[in-house]
Amino acid sequence: MRVPNPPLRVAVIGVGHLGRHHARLLAGIDGATLTAVADTNAERAAAAAAATGARAVADCRDLIGEVDAVTVAVPTEIHCEIAMPFLERGISVLVEKPMTRTLDEARTLIAAARTSGAAFAVGHTERHNPAIGVVMPFVSTPRFIEVHRLGVFPDRSLDIDVIFDLMIHDLDIILALVKSDVTAIEAVGVPVLTDKYDIANARLRFGSGCIANVTASRISRERVRKIRFFQPDAYISIDYAEQEVEGYRLLRRDGERPSIQGGKLPVTREEPLKRELEDFVRAVREQRRPLVSGEDGLRALALAQAIAEKMESV
Repeated sequence: MRVPNPPLRVAVIGVGHLGRHHARLLAGIDGATLTAVADTNAERAAAAAAATGARAVADCRDLIGEVDAVTVAVPTEIHCEIAMPFLERGISVLVEKPMTRTLDEARTLIAAARTSGAAFAVGHTERHNPAIGVVMPFVSTPRFIEVHRLGVFPDRSLDIDVIFDLMIHDLDIILALVKSDVTAIEAVGVPVLTDKYDIANARLRFGSGCIANVTASRISRERVRKIRFFQPDAYISIDYAEQEVEGYRLLRRDGERPSIQGGKLPVTREEPLKRELEDFVRAVREQRRPLVSGEDGLRALALAQAIAEKMESV
């Protein structure tokens, strides 16, 4: 695939709640030009175009031949349908999470990207959270992981379970840090306000012996986004929302009593979505693998589906 000279011509497909932020940020990212925004809702497309100086189109297929990359922020059920024509033609794609409706669709997109040489990224934004970047070098042998991702009842994403809406973020993080396969799953979910699971808990056991207890809810009275790692002689805590990290370890010295050392670790705050889009642009230009690739998105989706199936079997 030919890598164009700067700037990279990028378009956003779907400028609803999240896509309009894609457009806002891409309009200011170095090395890229927001060429167009596409949405079947003409009013939304016009508003996003007016705010960014991009061209508005109703049919995303009109962008083929005019762009080098697209980001896809449409409903999950049409991710594959929208992304496929671009990947087949070597046009790089970032698709929002969950990457597709089914595992077969995910594999189809990955295969198309491999064949054409297009970069293919999945929008697991928390992987780009600066706090996660700080923690990555310190989480080496986790034995227990505890996650709470709680949100107030939303007015969107109600077509999917909370597992695919919220929990999948943390599943991606856990899979990136625990270098081991999941060997057992216990899970429970409750449809409280919709006909989908609105609150869910999963207990995951890995071949390494690590256990992760993951809770996600979209019916909480307050927003909580926290993950904690426990490993031999160390404890690390992340507040995703505040982008704060605390780390403590047991310091042992010969002939002395062990002492606890640690506290807050420095984190340079930055918008995770901006970092995600910057990584995608660089990946296309440098012909490298994005931080969260199609294969990463597939792993997170497969685990989310395994958790959902376990709930159905209870």
